[in-house]
Order: sequence, then C-alpha cells, then structure tokens
Amino acid sequence: MADPQTPRDAPAAASPFVQVPIEITISVGRARPTVKELLQLSQDTVLPLDKRIEDPVELYVGDKLIARGELEEMEGDPQGRLAVRLTEIADLKSGL
Repeated sequence: MADPQTPRDAPAAASPFVQVPIEITISVGRARPTVKELLQLSQDTVLPLDKRIEDPVELYVGDKLIARGELEEMEGDPQGRLAVRLTEIADLKSGL
C-alpha cells in the first residue's frame, strides 16, 4: 500500500534502493608493461603509470565514468588515507 504522505512524483531519493551500497573504482592511471616485464615483477618493483600525481583521477561504477576529481590526503586522518575531491560529475539522471 502506498504511503499517503509520499506524492507519486516524489524524487528517486524516496526509493528504498538509495540505501543500497555501490562500489566506486578510482582510476589513477594505467601501466603497459610487456609480458616479459610483467613476469619480472617482484616486491618493491616500481611500475610507472601514464599519469602524473597532479592529473585528475576518474571515478567509475562498473565501466561507466561518473566523475573526475583530484587525489588528496584525508584531513586529520592519522593513517594518511587518501580521498578524492570531485571536480566534475556526470549527469546521472539517465541512469548508470
């Protein structure tokens, strides 16, 4: 039975699905080693990426680009964890 307090055209935020957690993947860059280089990887090997530290990172849900942002260290976090400050957000109204 519909809640009489909720109008039929209520925003999607009223949906129970807004509570479902999703996983966002942050892409900081790509590496393109040869198979030979891949087989030679070991602990402490440095694998160069195609981006610089100040380049924007990309945020994905599945294979859908949803935003871009900048990496930064979480302020006040004693463990020095990273965070992303969003600089661009895709129009998600058409769905993921």
